[in-house]
Amino acid sequence: MLIGIISDSHGEVSRTRSAMQQLADYGCTKFIHLGDVEIVEVLDELIGFDVVLVFGNCDWGARLYDYAVTVGIDVRDGADVLTVDGKRIAFLHGHDEEKYHFFLNDGVDYLLHGHTHEKRDEMVNKTRCINPGALHRAAVYTVAVLDPSADTLVFLEVE
Repeated sequence: MLIGIISDSHGEVSRTRSAMQQLADYGCTKFIHLGDVEIVEVLDELIGFDVVLVFGNCDWGARLYDYAVTVGIDVRDGADVLTVDGKRIAFLHGHDEEKYHFFLNDGVDYLLHGHTHEKRDEMVNKTRCINPGALHRAAVYTVAVLDPSADTLVFLEVE
């Protein structure tokens, strides 16, 4: 299963639309948005995809949560873990450093985060830490494709 990873949309509706289309065209069937959507119009671009979402430090108030749930987006509370192809994948926005370190100590296979707006693919102890980059305030706008069964990661540039 290919997993499309997206983060830090920050209200960039058309860029989010392009990113989701690129990920789907690449063959992703599961998507994880790592937060900082900021507006409901970004959530509209996630409708119809199998998306898991955590909110970030710029996602305030119940309006975004209520809307996301209403349109069928799987919202997780700040952070969570999925198991895909036998691999444990933890994900969070990245501003909660305590939770980030908890996952590193928990020995998950992958730790996905956003927040820094910088793409990352780095081993920390036995955990592969991945940041797909950002769709706002980045030199190059990027998303990522993770294949847990093959342990491969590809970054895609988004216009």
